[in-house]
Amino acid sequence: MGSPRQTQIAPLELPRYGGGRLSGIRCIATHLKPETPSEAALTAMAIQRLDALVWLTLTGGGFQRRGGGATGYIQETYLAHLIPQGDQPNFEFSVLSAQLEPDSTDEIEEPSIQKSLIKTQHFPWKISEPLNLDELANQDFLDLVEGLEAEFEAEFVAGEVDADQDKVLLVGVMTQHMTQLEFEDGLAEITRLVESAGGQVLQTVRQKRSRPHPQTVVGEGKVQEISLAAQTVSANLVVFDRDLAPAQIRNLETQIGIRVVDRTEVILDIFAQRARTSEGKLQVELAQLEYALPRLRGRGQAMSRQGGGIGTRGPGETKLETERRTIAKRISRLQQEVNQLLAHRFRLRQNRHHHDVPSVAIVGYTNAGKSTLLNLLTNSEVYAADQLFATLDPTTRRLTIPGVTGEPLSLVLTDTVGFIRELPPALIDAFRATLEEVTDADALLHLVDLSHPAWQSQIRSVMNILTDMPVTPGPALVVFNKIDAVDGDTLALAREEFPQAVFISAAKGLGMETLRDRLAQLIQYALYPR
Repeated sequence: MGSPRQTQIAPLELPRYGGGRLSGIRCIATHLKPETPSEAALTAMAIQRLDALVWLTLTGGGFQRRGGGATGYIQETYLAHLIPQGDQPNFEFSVLSAQLEPDSTDEIEEPSIQKSLIKTQHFPWKISEPLNLDELANQDFLDLVEGLEAEFEAEFVAGEVDADQDKVLLVGVMTQHMTQLEFEDGLAEITRLVESAGGQVLQTVRQKRSRPHPQTVVGEGKVQEISLAAQTVSANLVVFDRDLAPAQIRNLETQIGIRVVDRTEVILDIFAQRARTSEGKLQVELAQLEYALPRLRGRGQAMSRQGGGIGTRGPGETKLETERRTIAKRISRLQQEVNQLLAHRFRLRQNRHHHDVPSVAIVGYTNAGKSTLLNLLTNSEVYAADQLFATLDPTTRRLTIPGVTGEPLSLVLTDTVGFIRELPPALIDAFRATLEEVTDADALLHLVDLSHPAWQSQIRSVMNILTDMPVTPGPALVVFNKIDAVDGDTLALAREEFPQAVFISAAKGLGMETLRDRLAQLIQYALYPR
């Protein structure tokens, strides 16, 4: 009972759900005004992938019923159903966004649509011309549904043949504590992260809210919009530009019908792809398990039967408990192995200190060019690419440069994992071994991508992470990279804000002599401060 939108069923609870089929449900809705199906009703039809929506408009008055009350006559009917998208442009959301407020549950009346056979380029449905009841009754619905499903299946299979990567619908939420520039920079970054993970961003949905919705991050109306957008562009993954609570992910997946991931999960996926050494794979697995453990579906501690007492006796532990127990044991063992890795790296660093070999760690935002600089200075062949987190494992190489006295100065240069704003806590904990290379270094070389529009905020993000280190890092030399890709105004601004910085282009080999000289001065200052 209620409007199609008020009575809609969550996609995951439908009898049938999939890109190549309809749900198996037909909806009959009555309306007291002579209007075509409302936008809200059609949206509900699309989200639920209904076989058909029959819209009956009633007259204001009819015959009197015995005992009181009145019954209207059917004035005209409309038949609406979905259509395959094919090569149509994407669905336009301007009307829908204005109509479906985040927390509204009332159906919104729509202006009339032209009363003719409509196959619009902006909506994934078709609405018939006005039909009388006899015409509607003679409609072969089974034939209609079978024909539509054959078209959907053909389109779905054609899409799957070419689907060698995740098709992503990106969702960005701007809260009152964010500026427009920060919001757009965050969206650009999560887009790069998705692409680095091997996904393809098909469309971006934005929303402004004073604060995130506790159940779904976005409001109810925006969830409807996301669900419809995902169907329209044939997305198989929804990515949010922020971290989500386990309950929020479950609520969103139930209502949208496809997998939902947050920013941390995208970063973890990139790390899992890029880890090469056994140490890197070890730390990535630990981070993934620590992230996954609280997201196992269930009632958490309330489900455990291992504590004893009332309510704990019975048929033994569930499969969920078994999974939790297995993951917890694996995490404990991985933490022990990471501690052993820490001890091993500590011995290596102690050996370097014993031989009085100074160390410099290259730090910076991801994709700043750290690996390219290491290769250039030390003639190495560390993997370098225009990707976020192209390299994860710390790489140490020996470098000899002229010292401040003219004598050769030998040092070790370490390329560390790239930083990123709001680095997920699971990654900080898991990559302790890598980050300790930073805290134990005698000095830091802070590399900055000057060609990035948000280079100033990237500097702040790196400095915030360094400030939160348990051990205060050594002195740092700021080095601006990619000066060949910036204009004069940007260079002037950077020189004004950081007068002691060095300006280079690692890709073109510019400024290397100056960098070596300043590096020798940095080592001299770090080891023998006045």
